[in-house]
Amino acid sequence: MAESAARGFSEQRLRRLAAAIEEDVRRRRYFGAVIAVARGGRVGLFEAIGHADPDARRPLSRDSVFSLFSVTKALTNALVFQAIEQGRLALTTRVAAIIPEFAGGLRERITFYDLLTHSSGLPSLFLPRPGMCIDRLDEVVAAICAEVRSEAPPGERVTYAPMAAHALMGEAVRRLDPQGRRYAQIVQEEIFHPLAMQSSSIGVRRDLKARHVVPHFLESMGFQHLGHSNLGPNGAFEEEHAEMPWVGAVSTVPDLFRFAEMLRRGGELDGARILAPALLAEATINRTGEKPNELYMQLLASRGWAPYPAYIGLGFFLRGEVICPHQFGTLASPRTFGNTGYGSTIFWVDPKRDVTFVCLTAGVMNEGDNIERYQRLSDMAIAAAESTGVV
Repeated sequence: MAESAARGFSEQRLRRLAAAIEEDVRRRRYFGAVIAVARGGRVGLFEAIGHADPDARRPLSRDSVFSLFSVTKALTNALVFQAIEQGRLALTTRVAAIIPEFAGGLRERITFYDLLTHSSGLPSLFLPRPGMCIDRLDEVVAAICAEVRSEAPPGERVTYAPMAAHALMGEAVRRLDPQGRRYAQIVQEEIFHPLAMQSSSIGVRRDLKARHVVPHFLESMGFQHLGHSNLGPNGAFEEEHAEMPWVGAVSTVPDLFRFAEMLRRGGELDGARILAPALLAEATINRTGEKPNELYMQLLASRGWAPYPAYIGLGFFLRGEVICPHQFGTLASPRTFGNTGYGSTIFWVDPKRDVTFVCLTAGVMNEGDNIERYQRLSDMAIAAAESTGVV
């Protein structure tokens, strides 16, 4: 912290950000958080605050391992981008061309561009079949193909897909892999290993279990996340061999920070080229126009918030132009991009101000409270950035 000013931040304002989290934890809004904020790759704040559990028996540490929930989608996006760069796939490729059992009706027209922009017309489902286990990718994809039908033509509206889009993309990446690898192995060898993300895995790798922060939902979601090992109502998040390309990764703040830094640097980190700059430039443009995110409409109404644009690029959320409730805050530049996970996890990169923000928390909040929480913390992080001639 003493060197924060030299790293482009106000030390006092970063301390204020950490104190805000400490106060949240003291008030029992959630159990704890690990946060890292950097500018130009130089870390100004990196702290573990609070505990991993509701009984406050287990303090969080900087290397605590968290379930990433939908931040996992960023990893799947990256694999799809790699497949495009390698000529195995195109944004305009129809999903049914790779997964033939997905063919039929309006689904026949859905492309990978539609999946990435959450504009496929598929319903916004958390489960393809009530009561099923979700930790095996082949079973989930089979259920999607058998049970899930389009509600609208592709491109007509934007409805965030909690599960189906990234399950299909993860399966497509697997089917197109020339080495015949499983999804988990592809992520490990193409992302985690080259980026030295040593405490990250798909499923809770055995050596990470002792550090894993088991998700504790502060409010019921109305359904369960079941796994085949019968580890409880949300046991899928504790399965060692789970393959869930939409929610199944675990990681630490230092590891996820390396992934975010790779994105900030245009697809490369420490000599490891993961993605092409040209593709990332296209991925961080608003692709959904002024259309709202239909999934959030009920939430907005319950909070008295006016509808606002979804601001989705190719797999990334964007900050956008309109001042509205947003997890990336109201002060970040419009091209700020990143991903979020239900009630708990986030990373974003502000390319204009060169700021990287990563925060993983214990105690899964309802999504409305989570949006308000991260909007406040993100604004405080941007406010801590000292002027360098960039405004």
